[in-house]
Amino acid sequence: MSKVALIGTIVVQPGTRDEVLRAALAHRERCLKDEPGTLVFEVLVPVEDATKLLFYELYTDLASVEAHSNGKSMAQLKSDIGSKITSLSAIQCTPGAEALA
Repeated sequence: MSKVALIGTIVVQPGTRDEVLRAALAHRERCLKDEPGTLVFEVLVPVEDATKLLFYELYTDLASVEAHSNGKSMAQLKSDIGSKITSLSAIQCTPGAEALA
C-alpha cells in the first residue's frame, strides 16, 4: 500500500502560538519515537501569521495514520492544548512519485 502524507493547519487563539508550538514539538518527538509507522513529522511556523502552525507528516500506510490519530500522544496533545486551538484541518495526500506508480 502507498505511503500517506498529511498536510495540516492549526489555528490557535491569539497569543498562544508559542505554548501550542512547544506542545506540538513534544508531540512530534513522541510520535517519531513511539509510532513505528510515522516516518516524517515536521512542525512549520509561518513567518507572517502568528495564529497558525502547519504540519507535514508522512506515514507508512493508512493504518499508521489511524493509529496516530487514535494514539496516546494525540490524546495528550488534545488534553494539553485543545482549549487553545480554534481550528484543526488536514489534507490527506499520496506522495507524487507513488501516485504515478
